[in-house]
Amino acid sequence: MPRVGEQDLERMEQARLEGDLITELATTARECTFVFTAEDGWPAGVTMSHLYDDGVFWLTSVGTRAQVRAARRDPRVGLVISSLGTDLDGRRMVRVKGHATVHDDAETRARMLPRMSEHLAPAGAQRLHTLLDSPGRVLIRVEPVSFPQTHDSRRIAGDGRGGTRG
Repeated sequence: MPRVGEQDLERMEQARLEGDLITELATTARECTFVFTAEDGWPAGVTMSHLYDDGVFWLTSVGTRAQVRAARRDPRVGLVISSLGTDLDGRRMVRVKGHATVHDDAETRARMLPRMSEHLAPAGAQRLHTLLDSPGRVLIRVEPVSFPQTHDSRRIAGDGRGGTRG
């Protein structure tokens, strides 16, 4: 029987990313694609920075943007996170189904923006915080419901690219 990754990429069940490995990816990555339903009913997405903390995702935006209006209208959202641009080995991905809550209060901004700034720009956290801390700024809290698609290329022969492991 051929090994997946050497002769085909058909049966990928063994390549799932699970448990602590999802947490590692979500915590290490700094960007995701935020997926929502646009006003015209079409799927839409935008790349956003995020902080994964205590089992939830935090994103920030200006309150008038399409993704914020969409999250207020329909809290069912998605996130897609990849290991691209991180120091994690292999290619990893997770799709998150979640419920979004938009926070536009000063207390949440005061609590979360410094934490996000430190995560996103450790060497320039104060400068980033100053830029983000504006009157029109909101935070989007996404509580995961499920992780329906995941991928971990390290679990496939040849790292899923047809190569060999050394």
